[in-house]
Amino acid sequence: MCGRYMFEPDKNPEIKRIYQLAVDAGFKPKTGEVFPTDETALIIAGQRQVQVVAMKWGFPGFKTGQAIINARSETVRQKKMFADSFKNRRCVYPTTGFFEWSKAKQKYKFNFSNDPQTLFIAGCYNYFDEKPQSILFTTEPNESMIKIHDRMPLILRKDQINAWIYDDAFANSFLSNAMPQLVSQEE
Repeated sequence: MCGRYMFEPDKNPEIKRIYQLAVDAGFKPKTGEVFPTDETALIIAGQRQVQVVAMKWGFPGFKTGQAIINARSETVRQKKMFADSFKNRRCVYPTTGFFEWSKAKQKYKFNFSNDPQTLFIAGCYNYFDEKPQSILFTTEPNESMIKIHDRMPLILRKDQINAWIYDDAFANSFLSNAMPQLVSQEE
């Protein structure tokens, strides 16, 4: 489900640069462990190149106070709530890893290694009451996740960010891509 992730500028130079770009643009993204509804750093389309902003993580839910934080990559094009945002407002969550909980309620942190490497998660955003809010995409789990959880984030490589944001054909095909193998640590 990917209900929390890390954004650690003090432990990762690339995340520090992304954080600074957000701050320089007047935003104050949450650092450390990021929870649903937090203001989070995101990479979105700019006029000539991508830009870093911050916005609330989660679309308004069906009940007051509820937030929808994830969308299944397999159905985003068909679901009314997500289809237009996927087509017109794709974004990327820069993180230093994400958390999942096992059925036994054990918390695990996932990344490419045990170090806080940069991990990019695909998503989209929309405007609600004129304020932007974002969701991230999940997909079928691979071998590195399946024993812990039945979903995993849709993970991009750094060199795929521009294509995800600007190239509709790439974004549509990427929704069904196999995900990279990850390493987990018990928390």
